[in-house]
Amino acid sequence: MVATAATSSFFPITSSPDSSDSKNKKLGSGSTNLGGIMSNQYASSGSLQVKANAQATPKINGTSVVTSLVESFKNEDGTSSPPARTFINQLPDWSMLLAAITTMFLAAEKQWMMLDWKPKRPDMLIDPFGIGRIVQDGLVFRQNFAIRSYEIGADRTASIETLMNHLQETAINHCKTAGLLGEGFGATPKMCKKNLIWVVTRMQVVFKRYPTWGDVVQVDTWVSASGKNGMRRDWLVSDSKTGEILTRATSVWVMMNKVTRRLSKIPEEVRGEIEPFFMNSDPVVAEDSRKLVKLDESKTEYVRKGLTPRWSDLDVNQHVNNVKYIGWIFESAPLTVLESHELSSMTLEYRRECGRDSVLQSLTTVSDSSAGDLVKVGEIECQHLLRLEEGSEIVRGRTQWRPKYAKSFRGVGQIPAENA
Repeated sequence: MVATAATSSFFPITSSPDSSDSKNKKLGSGSTNLGGIMSNQYASSGSLQVKANAQATPKINGTSVVTSLVESFKNEDGTSSPPARTFINQLPDWSMLLAAITTMFLAAEKQWMMLDWKPKRPDMLIDPFGIGRIVQDGLVFRQNFAIRSYEIGADRTASIETLMNHLQETAINHCKTAGLLGEGFGATPKMCKKNLIWVVTRMQVVFKRYPTWGDVVQVDTWVSASGKNGMRRDWLVSDSKTGEILTRATSVWVMMNKVTRRLSKIPEEVRGEIEPFFMNSDPVVAEDSRKLVKLDESKTEYVRKGLTPRWSDLDVNQHVNNVKYIGWIFESAPLTVLESHELSSMTLEYRRECGRDSVLQSLTTVSDSSAGDLVKVGEIECQHLLRLEEGSEIVRGRTQWRPKYAKSFRGVGQIPAENA
């Protein structure tokens, strides 16, 4: 009946009294005439009443719209019946559709502006922090690093630990990019099967100039053979803009069984895995063949005791990272040297590792030629020893220091021209 009433709203039907009476007899009390006129017999008694002339006929764009009678019907309790489904009241909400279209256009415009962005200055670099890439016939790995504000020290230049971490990071990324990184950071896939890892035994570093905050350095690294059972890794650190060489470093690595902690020869299957990546080249730093002396605590001028590893000092093998050793060495360096001089070169000899429960001592002596007023002398040479409190040696070292000058602080404020 509802469908018929909806149809009659568009196509009114005029019924004859006879037909109306016959239909009323069939429908019984409460039925309505399809022509929209209530039978006099049921006008005052039926359960449904027609609300006539309640409002003017609605218009859309000046055209009258016929409303279904069902919309004007009320039940006995006075509640309205739900409106019939007609073409008009099924139209979409145009305001919501317009809002959705506007949102889409605004999002597209924002995305287009981001794609069209360009640096305002030519010296602004886009993404200089990638993992790096292989260059020079697949033998050299290259990676850029930006010097961040938290990586500079009291001298307003990159700290020694920061620069050494750059060397270590490029070595690991080189192995990863070349497909030579197995489990952990210190072994190739075939080395892992034999419980072998690489350990550094000797390192030489020469510092020409220190980068400062905002500089971007380029680090190149490669590997070569060192004797029958060793590997040499070299690094060149340069200014990414000018190409100026800032740091040169070379190191010697050997294999160690990570279970027995003993040195091992290179197995033939491992040799076949790594030799294709060896580069036939000389070390970037000439070898300092002078023997590193063992310091005697009773004759040492500067001693720092009670050094213990923190949790953050440990690597994935639960041993102290070799870069941390350098920081411990300088714990015993004379403060007057650190204030008036900067490190120009160092040679380190790694003798054994230490773990999380180790307690260490740092010893430093200043060479006789550098005796006197350390602030006024020129080049200074120091001898270093890092050892366990029970006496086992961890690292021996030798460092060279040069006076600090104003040019070392280029680009960061105004520094007096005289020595710092």
